[in-house]
Amino acid sequence: MLVEDDMSLAEWFSDYLTEHGYMVTLVNRGDVAVELIKTDNPDLVVLDIMLPVKDGFDVCREARGFYHGPILMMTARDQEMDEVLGLELGADDYVTKPVKPRVLLSRIKALLRRSNTSNDNVSVSENHIQFGQFHIDALSRTTKLNGKSVAISSNEFDVLWHLAKSAGQVVNRTELVHQLRGIDYDGFDRSVDITISRLRKKLGDDANNPYRIKTIWGKGYLLVADSWS
Repeated sequence: MLVEDDMSLAEWFSDYLTEHGYMVTLVNRGDVAVELIKTDNPDLVVLDIMLPVKDGFDVCREARGFYHGPILMMTARDQEMDEVLGLELGADDYVTKPVKPRVLLSRIKALLRRSNTSNDNVSVSENHIQFGQFHIDALSRTTKLNGKSVAISSNEFDVLWHLAKSAGQVVNRTELVHQLRGIDYDGFDRSVDITISRLRKKLGDDANNPYRIKTIWGKGYLLVADSWS
C-alpha cells in the first residue's frame, strides 16, 4: 500500500513497483489509509508524512494498534526529529524525498525479507504473545524466555503485558502508572521506573543500553518485538 497525496508521484512509483511484480494499492488521505490498512492488511505500507486529514505520524500511531507489517515512512522534510518520531511511533524504515525508485524498491525488498523471516516467530492473540523465544501467557500469567520460566511479580506481569500488547509503540508513563497502581501519574511516582528496571534485569536486557525495553525520554517505554530471537 502506497499512501501519498501527490498522485502523479504515487502513480509513477506504483507503475515502477508493478513492473517489478508488486500489487500496489494507492491511497491519498490519512484517514482512508487507516481504514484500508485495517481491512486489507497489506504486506507493507509506504507512508508519506504530509497527508490531508491525518498526517503520516497519526496514521502510523493508529495503525500500530492492529497492524504488524513493515511501515516505510517517506517525506520531503529532511529533519532528524521527523525520522526519530516516525521510528518511535513504530515505523521500520525512513526515506527522504526525492528518492530514486530503485532505492525505494531495495528498501521494500529488505523490509519484506526481514518481515518474512520474523513472522514465523511472532504470535499475538487475546491471551498469548510470542516474540521469538519470548512467551507471555495472560491466562496462566506466566513468562518464558528461551524455554525457561521467568519469575516475575504480579505488578511486573501487568506492566510487561501492557508493553507487549503495544510492542513497537511508545507507552507513556501515565498509562503504565494507571495499569500498575490504578491512579493517575503525578510526575513524581517512580514505581514504574523501578518495575521496568527489575523487568530488564530478569529478562536479560542491558541496563546501561537497553535494547528490549527502551526508554524513550520524555515519552515513556517501548518494547522491541524483534529483540527476542
